[in-house]
Amino acid sequence: MKFRLGIDVGGTFTDFVLMDGEGALWPFKVPTTPADPSQGLLEGLRAIAAARRVELRDFLRAVEVIVHGTTVTTNALLTGQGARTGLLTTKNFRDALEMRRGIREERYNNRYRPPDPLVPRDLRLPVEERLDHTGAALTALRDDDVRAACAAFRDEGVRAVAVCFLHAYANGAHEQRAAELVREHLPDAYVTVSSELLPQPRFYDRISTTVVNSYVGPVLRRYLRSLTASLADAGFTGHLLVMASNGGVLTPEVAQRMAATSLLSGPAAGPLAGARFAAHHQHADCITVDMGGTSFDAALVKDGAPLTVRDARLNRHLVALPMLGIHTIGAGGGSIGWIDAGGFLRMGPQSAGADPGPACYGRGGDLPTDTDACLVLGYLNPDYFLGGELRLDVEAARRAIRRRIAEPLGLGVEAAAAGMFRIICVNMAAGIREVTVERGLDPRDFPLVVAGGAGPVHAAAIARELDIPRLIVPKESSLFCAYGMLLSDFKHDFVNAAYGRLAELAPTVFPRVFRDLEERGARLLVQEGIAAEAVELRHAIDLRYEGQIDEVEVQITRREVETADVTSITRKFHERHDQLYGYALEGETVWMLNARLTCIGHTSKPPQKPAEPSGEPIEALRKGWRRVALPGDGEFRKVPVYDGDRMGAGHSLRGPALVEQVTTTLLLPPGFNLHCDPYGSYVLTAAREGSP
Repeated sequence: MKFRLGIDVGGTFTDFVLMDGEGALWPFKVPTTPADPSQGLLEGLRAIAAARRVELRDFLRAVEVIVHGTTVTTNALLTGQGARTGLLTTKNFRDALEMRRGIREERYNNRYRPPDPLVPRDLRLPVEERLDHTGAALTALRDDDVRAACAAFRDEGVRAVAVCFLHAYANGAHEQRAAELVREHLPDAYVTVSSELLPQPRFYDRISTTVVNSYVGPVLRRYLRSLTASLADAGFTGHLLVMASNGGVLTPEVAQRMAATSLLSGPAAGPLAGARFAAHHQHADCITVDMGGTSFDAALVKDGAPLTVRDARLNRHLVALPMLGIHTIGAGGGSIGWIDAGGFLRMGPQSAGADPGPACYGRGGDLPTDTDACLVLGYLNPDYFLGGELRLDVEAARRAIRRRIAEPLGLGVEAAAAGMFRIICVNMAAGIREVTVERGLDPRDFPLVVAGGAGPVHAAAIARELDIPRLIVPKESSLFCAYGMLLSDFKHDFVNAAYGRLAELAPTVFPRVFRDLEERGARLLVQEGIAAEAVELRHAIDLRYEGQIDEVEVQITRREVETADVTSITRKFHERHDQLYGYALEGETVWMLNARLTCIGHTSKPPQKPAEPSGEPIEALRKGWRRVALPGDGEFRKVPVYDGDRMGAGHSLRGPALVEQVTTTLLLPPGFNLHCDPYGSYVLTAAREGSP
């Protein structure tokens, strides 16, 4: 039997989902090893092999594909632990990285300070060269400037170099020559060339993205080389793929060259899984949320596809590569409760992580976390966490909450725990508003697909905060992203600058530019083993009115490309502009900035088959009763506890109740009903007013 394996390395746990050719799933979860994530990954593989009663080498030989989501680049950027990086840029433009766009992110905050640039000024070295906006050379590249910069970089211990020249999007010759010299004089350095990574206008966007790529590149390269070697030594002979931020997968070789594409590697798989579970209920739109041990991710799926952004900011550094529009906040099971200077209770963004973890883990942690609060409130079974593999210490949780939260606020331990739970749910509701209300959308119009080990405990409380009437909680919720990785395709985004009036450019530029992008995409997909019939191309262009600062991306069809149908494209632009900004200027000249192409190489995916209704009565699945402080009530009440791993199609419950699985617990408060669908998901609906 052959398998596919999805692996998501999170801040607290590493998740595994094993899938056979028929679509059957086996979930596994092990603690993450923050010092070296690959060690936790390999330990997980050994645990899976042991559970299947085979040797690790024999198990890995049966695995055809591993799709891996990693946090190593994200962590490097967030913690400032990237490589020492140097920047080569056009003379007189070395400060563009620090000046940014010249606009404060918080425009009315006079105390606002931008983050320190990833490359200090003494490592941002100018080079004599100059191109105009058409790509014509005004000043030739001075090779000696590059050589002198390489000598300085060597003396300063630089391990990565970013090359970004003015107007290189129109002509990459100067950058290519500079990169050639860098590789000659610094053969071990990681080099990023902006005209290869992001050949489009907007100098700050390009220079920031190029620097970020070089900053995290050596970290990812070192990790992937170590991982591939370890897997090979263990007997893995299949294909290793890396999850990318745009929702596709990459080979390790491509991922190492374009390291910034892995900055949302793990979370990017969540919306893919959410779209599939929503489709089971004929929903083309949904909100997906994933609450793990460290963070909470919210994303929007519209018309069956996750929304994409092209100006993401991670740790306030701009990355102008296409990424799924995932909003992340520091809210997870390990989020630490604390009292601020004003005496108010706060939750996160600091996290206890996997080591030492929450106080109740008994690993030396003494700070109160959301997991500790959930344990004190009765939502978690101390003897059945991770199926009983980790016994939780209730008294340690109570001590941490009493000392750090309850006594400073003059509250009882239970009241303090209830406050912690309430605040983190409000924080997560605010995160959902960022991907809906901030885009002019009403969250009540979307079902909420809930994921993460901690998600099902909090889901109903979050939904009540936002008046969302319907929730879908997959059985695989705690391994949501690892499952989503098994649904991913190869996906590459290309861009080519093309600036001018749309009506003038379309007839001459469309055939040349899009043909070039399609050839680049086809070559890459062929290298990755994708057959021609499995390739899908999606065309788009960036448009704006004359004099505007910001452009609008407009999706266009192949027919519109081939016929240069300016009338149809312009109409789409007006409609999209009106949708985004509430108006359209139909008499104004439309300008084009960039041509874009997304190349998708579709992979085979076993269908998820619906199950027959379970013949076991729901009463037979009741494990017992537990005292629980229900959200919004505060009073402890005895509620029934059900075995979620035995629940199947057709089972129904009315809140209040708890549903326990090995990997998660679902809290069903009063006012919610639960029904188990044919695919094993729990569907929660808010009871109508006056209903029994």
